[in-house]
Amino acid sequence: MSGIYIHIPFCKQACHYCNFHFSTSLNNRDSIIKSMLREIEVKSAQCHDVIETIYFGGGTPSLLEVKEIDNFIQLIIDKYKTSSNLEITLEANPDDLKLSKLKEIASTMINRLSIGVQSFDDRELKMMNRSHKSEDSKKCIDNATLFFENISIDLIYGMPESNIKSWDNNLNLFLDWNLNHVSAYALTVEPNTALENYIKKELIIPLDEEIVLEQFNLMNDKLKEFNYINYELSSFAKDGYFSKNNTAYWLGKKFIGIGPSAHSFDGTSRSWNISNNALYINDISKNKMFHQKEKLTLKDQYNEYVMTGLRTMWGISLDYIEEKFGQKFKLHFLNKSKKFVDSDLIVSHESHFKTTQKGKFLSDGIASELFLVNL
Repeated sequence: MSGIYIHIPFCKQACHYCNFHFSTSLNNRDSIIKSMLREIEVKSAQCHDVIETIYFGGGTPSLLEVKEIDNFIQLIIDKYKTSSNLEITLEANPDDLKLSKLKEIASTMINRLSIGVQSFDDRELKMMNRSHKSEDSKKCIDNATLFFENISIDLIYGMPESNIKSWDNNLNLFLDWNLNHVSAYALTVEPNTALENYIKKELIIPLDEEIVLEQFNLMNDKLKEFNYINYELSSFAKDGYFSKNNTAYWLGKKFIGIGPSAHSFDGTSRSWNISNNALYINDISKNKMFHQKEKLTLKDQYNEYVMTGLRTMWGISLDYIEEKFGQKFKLHFLNKSKKFVDSDLIVSHESHFKTTQKGKFLSDGIASELFLVNL
């Protein structure tokens, strides 16, 4: 099974924390869409797998007209083998999803919404430079539940000046709707963002890491109490509502990326389109489907497996390491993981290794110590 990720490179305005590729200018919108449709068609010739998921991300996919979004879907249905149980997700900003647009979206094959709420606190939304207010999110979710069962929202914790009470309020508001999925991310300071600049100038003070950890633990404890499964570090869902798209990434399945900056993975290699709208259009016109390509070595594949495995409920299989990578990799993992098992950051059961809740919060750092640098 494979997935298709469609990167819509447009936003109304730049969020202060975001370093994804996007443009606030819609001047070349028609050319971008035409080029992306062309890329979908050309890449279909090399894809012989069944497509299980289509994911519209960005950027802000909900800025497009519903007919434009549907054209992407119909072309994929026409050119690729698709699953009879196809999951099609649309990322959206709350202020884009008016009732009339939700009705239109519901008439297409889109069957999952991922709504970028980020926070129900207007002060935090202003700090992030989001284009919506808390009231927009509440109205959007109310309306979305009239048409969709499979709804996820995004939330961010670790916000400057936040505390346990403010984060608890965000979680309680999410729980009020009894939605089936939430993606909750710790605020990270990405390079070349407004947030990084404000922190350097001491206009914004990052939240103390101990408070971030408290918020992380509160989230895990509270969502578990309400029967949400933490199937990946930042992803919580009710049984049967894991995101197929997200799960495929974490389990190392193949995917095709469409649009400027979009990445693809064929099982052993990664390729990515250029992060420039004008140059992307030019690439497509010359049938140049990617800007760069990287062949993953066995060591690279092992390191990625460790990094992604530690983030998920499925963990790391020692048998899989031995089968796919060999005895030396298995011995390396056993040797390096021992101190994390001894300190209760990783728990092992038979041949499987998973992070504990304490270990989850530190999973990226743990993974880096388990990586293989030299064989």
